[in-house]
Amino acid sequence: MGRPTAEQSAAVAVSVVLPAYNEANTIEDTVETTLQTLSSFLPAGTFEVIVAEDGCDDRTPELAEQMAADDSRIRHFHSDDRLGRGGALEHAFAAADGDTLVYFDTDLATDMDHLEELVERVRSGEYDVATGSRWMPGNVADRPAKRGVPSRGYNLLVRTFLDSSLRDHQCGFKAFSREVFEDLREDVEDNHWFWDTEMLVRAQRAGYRVDEFPVQWTPKGDTKVDLVRDVFGMGSQILRTWWQLMVRPRITRRVTLGAGGVLTILALLLMTQYIDFEQVLEKMGNADPVLVGVATLIYALSWPLRGLRYRDILSELGFHEKASFLTGAVFISQTGNLVFPARLGDFIRAYVVKARRGIPYASGFASLAAERVFDLLTITALAGIVLIGYTATGQTAELAQTVVGAKGAEQVAVLVAVVVALAAIVAVVTIVASARSDSNIAGSLVRRASSDSYAEFVAGIVERFVGDLQSVAGTRRGFVRISVSSLAIWTLDVVTAMLVLAAFEPGLATVELISVSFFAVSVGNLAKVLPLSPGGVGLYEGAFTLLVIGLTPVGYQVAIGAAILDHAVKNIVTVIGGYGSMVGLNVSLTTAVEESREVREAREEAAELD
Repeated sequence: MGRPTAEQSAAVAVSVVLPAYNEANTIEDTVETTLQTLSSFLPAGTFEVIVAEDGCDDRTPELAEQMAADDSRIRHFHSDDRLGRGGALEHAFAAADGDTLVYFDTDLATDMDHLEELVERVRSGEYDVATGSRWMPGNVADRPAKRGVPSRGYNLLVRTFLDSSLRDHQCGFKAFSREVFEDLREDVEDNHWFWDTEMLVRAQRAGYRVDEFPVQWTPKGDTKVDLVRDVFGMGSQILRTWWQLMVRPRITRRVTLGAGGVLTILALLLMTQYIDFEQVLEKMGNADPVLVGVATLIYALSWPLRGLRYRDILSELGFHEKASFLTGAVFISQTGNLVFPARLGDFIRAYVVKARRGIPYASGFASLAAERVFDLLTITALAGIVLIGYTATGQTAELAQTVVGAKGAEQVAVLVAVVVALAAIVAVVTIVASARSDSNIAGSLVRRASSDSYAEFVAGIVERFVGDLQSVAGTRRGFVRISVSSLAIWTLDVVTAMLVLAAFEPGLATVELISVSFFAVSVGNLAKVLPLSPGGVGLYEGAFTLLVIGLTPVGYQVAIGAAILDHAVKNIVTVIGGYGSMVGLNVSLTTAVEESREVREAREEAAELD
């Protein structure tokens, strides 16, 4: 990359970046026009032009390098890989010498007579950010419908969701002060078409002076925006930024607990209006105590298996501990999830294995992530078995008819169950295929759907899942052992629910009883992920009830009674085992939460930076 001399670098006040991808036919004329225009209002030596070519596969790099060698005012920023439009701009701005940072599209669609106006708005100190606009009143650009309509819709969404006062966020004609760029660059997450929109939105929210002025704009050539992939990506970025700026700052722990409490009270008030709890209690009182007792024993038997599975996972990560100790650690963490919201029990488990066995926090969290992966694999396998059971017994048509015939929340619950089952099967097959392949199939599929940074974020999560799976499945023996124990754990969980439901004598055939128990347990546990109540109390029962009512002719009295009793059995076993383990291991829940606070905060900050 061509570099100015020390004297020139010290004098440079304005840096113009031209983001270029396969612009061999126009880049020389664009650079020449830019230099001539800058020379018309800026003293010699006070400006530079940087060609930020982004993984080009034509002659653009050669031409840019030659221009930089011939003219000290020109610099060439090269990248072998595609950084994305925003990524190329960010890297070039970071390497630029000027305090006023400018960029515009290389097709020169915006009339260059506006360049002095753009530069001086920021260079003079009057504004911190300046952007051209094609949509200001009295100066509407003549754009083809296939580009104009999406652009208007996009800008409307940005103004509505992100509280922006600007009319045109996409015009490729912008200037930033060095202060704004340095202040916001770490906060801007997108590296493609949404990059400058996010800069504008965040600059406004940070209180910087942002000016929008009308420009003459003429469409030239075909847009490089993919109206399917990139528009979808920018839409997801709007939602992502809306969540980060408008929603997440308001979701404090106090708000979460308050919202959970309000929803619980509201649900109880509604239930008292529409549900006869005397009948529910009567049904619960008539439930077969022998079957409930057997269900309790079976669920208790699943806990040593949880300890064995955790032992095998840690063993694959290089840590060898006794299953009895690890069973206690799992008991304590799950009890913590019942006592504290937002799954703080996971941090408690990491604390227990760190404090009592010296296992680093990083390894503790990695083992938890691996455990989640195998839970997903197991739920998927059970989903496949249930769907195969429906097909083998000729009940697939009845399931479809049930979905169509159900009403309101029941229909939604059944649809969610079926869609989750099918989606999980596809997702896990892809993840497993990736884990057994040198190339990451799952990540590649996500990136094909969208090329923006949000897709990269999702792909990163999938790749971490694959990495966790590869870590604990480093040997075939380890993979088989963990898979078998996971299948046994979830099978016992479903059998527990099945026996509790059978205790109410619902009059269901065996296959129907098994399938509805699986769907109710799986969707009930999915609902528990929402951090609205400790242990998902209320959420599990609601999802369980809706699935039973939606998939079977069982009345709500039996469905609610079975849901409450099933969750109560599991929670009672968990609490008894948890408090017994706390005594045996001399662990305090409150101390564990307090001691792991710094680790939680560090992980949350790291997640925000990612």
